[in-house]
Amino acid sequence: MSVRYITIRFAVLLAMGPLAGCSDSTSPTGTPPPPGGEARCIGYNALRNPYFGDLHVHTRYSLDANTQGTIVGPHEAYRFALGERLGIQPYDENGEPLRTTQLARPLDFAAVTDHAELFGETEICTNPDYLGYYAPECILYRSFPEQSFLIFNLAAVGLPELPQFPVPPDITLISDLPIIGANGSIPRLPYCGLGGEICLDAAATPWQDIQLAAATFNDVTDDCRFTTFVGYEWTGAPMSNNLHRNVIFRSEVVPAIPPAYQEYPRPELLWQALDEQCGQVAGCDYLTIPHNSNLSGGLMFETRDRFGDDYTRAFAQARQDNEPLAEIYQHKGQSECLGTVGAGANDELCGFELLPYRNFIGSQVSPEFSGAPLEQDFLRNALAEGLALERTLGANPFKYGFVGSSDTHLGTPGLTSEAAYPGHGGAGGGARNELPAGLPDLVENSPGGLAVVWAEENTRDALFAALRRREAYATSGHRPVVRFFGGWTLPPDLCARGDLVETGYAQGVPMGGDLSSPTAARPRFAVSALRDPGAPGDPAEPLQRIQIVKGWVDADGRHERVYEVAGDPDNGASVNLANCETSGNGFSSLCAVWEDPDFDPAQSAFWYARVVDNPGCRWATRQCVAAGIDCSDPDAVPEEWAGCCDADYPRTVQERAWTSPIWYAPGTD
Repeated sequence: MSVRYITIRFAVLLAMGPLAGCSDSTSPTGTPPPPGGEARCIGYNALRNPYFGDLHVHTRYSLDANTQGTIVGPHEAYRFALGERLGIQPYDENGEPLRTTQLARPLDFAAVTDHAELFGETEICTNPDYLGYYAPECILYRSFPEQSFLIFNLAAVGLPELPQFPVPPDITLISDLPIIGANGSIPRLPYCGLGGEICLDAAATPWQDIQLAAATFNDVTDDCRFTTFVGYEWTGAPMSNNLHRNVIFRSEVVPAIPPAYQEYPRPELLWQALDEQCGQVAGCDYLTIPHNSNLSGGLMFETRDRFGDDYTRAFAQARQDNEPLAEIYQHKGQSECLGTVGAGANDELCGFELLPYRNFIGSQVSPEFSGAPLEQDFLRNALAEGLALERTLGANPFKYGFVGSSDTHLGTPGLTSEAAYPGHGGAGGGARNELPAGLPDLVENSPGGLAVVWAEENTRDALFAALRRREAYATSGHRPVVRFFGGWTLPPDLCARGDLVETGYAQGVPMGGDLSSPTAARPRFAVSALRDPGAPGDPAEPLQRIQIVKGWVDADGRHERVYEVAGDPDNGASVNLANCETSGNGFSSLCAVWEDPDFDPAQSAFWYARVVDNPGCRWATRQCVAAGIDCSDPDAVPEEWAGCCDADYPRTVQERAWTSPIWYAPGTD
């Protein structure tokens, strides 16, 4: 970690003062105890520190990354996260990279989460030591990698498991055909052998290397500079509708082979497998994080199973227990809100990084073939649906905290700056054989986001415990420091005092928590934010405003409202699109104590804070300006730069952070 970064980091924390919760390890009454009872790290803080990381990273072991020319492995990915410069594709005839990239600021933690479904298939097709290397499927893989990306993925995780869709009663037999994975495993490709055993055995090689890399770069000294997690992605995508989950393990104790979609083709089967293979083993613990619900075609937050039966309380509780977090933002758009109906239609910020389709493969044919996004696929809608289900089931299956991540397929965790963005591959633009002639990614994609965790120290145990309790928030890629507390007796003048964090813990709950039964007429919420200080070559805009988003349910159904609580949405901040220079006032810090004027103790509710920056140039605009693209004559713009003039996509971006919600349910003790 560079001296410059250490200086920036501690400058942030010192400037935040009581808002950041910096202190020595002697904590006042009411503050949280250390996770294991004792501090391990030099930077231990009972009031918790913010740690920035990326929990969604792909390397050469993911088939989609591999077919796009990624040769970066987990070891190189972690070195990149620590600040080393990295060469990325394309490569010349001598194997030298034609592009390099580097983080302006290292990360605090990361997890490589390669797709487990095709670990063995990819290993065999790229390693001549295997007999299957010469199989027809592998010859196709190496000869036509771009086509193989679609063929292999559709065969393994796309076309199977048709019963994920509602099935008419007169043809329910289709749900029991094992060839499509209804009640058993999905057949693997022919070269995998009987029962897929050859590919399952080959999957051990990349999985062991992923574990080795995590062990090598996890800092177990008292410095606690960097934490790694062993993880992978479970890539369920029936008919290309996204049900993906990243699986994060608490320690180095993990299953021998990660449970994959082919053998466990539904989320509940994944959790059962993880419980069987991990939950009964000392030291093994896990959580799953769904992502890209915006591309799930109505499936991610269904309230009935594939047989049309309503959720049971046991299933709702299992979902809450196994996946406390969801990825609200990443490379392929935001999953916060669509804002097309009801109160959400008045929330103009729902248009932020919104993909115009709901199915990735369908979008490659045409937007019409994919279909428009669905309101039910966005987290704000799911949170409200969860409150409604809790009233009838007694458990909330959609009680999600929020994190962000990149979904990079270049092995570049944390590469989320709008400046000098090279693309992320995967579902975006690739650069296998030559440098991109124009924009390096599809104009609708973005650099992605980061996960921020409030923990006592930068260790696996402390970070995992924070993820489990949802004391985490998401950013759109930058690094503001945000705290959010709720309680019944929080002082109205808390922002002016020097004990915001101590009082927040002592008299309330942090982001991710549950309010107890009312002891006052209305709850109060304290939210504070410090702007990202930026770094050389990685500028950040001032804060513009803080909002609190509320959702609730009553006898009339589900409702939502957005409240402005700090800052100024009409501060006149603007961007000169000719040169990307910004102007207007903003804030280096914001803080507010807000009391909910519409609270009804009989209504279940959630609240989360959204912190919004002044606008700046979006990544594509920066590159279009640098290339001198003039959209006044669209016919003269080269095809590879056409995205510069696509009026369907914004030219500016307002970076933001989303805190995990705080919940209330009548009768909570």
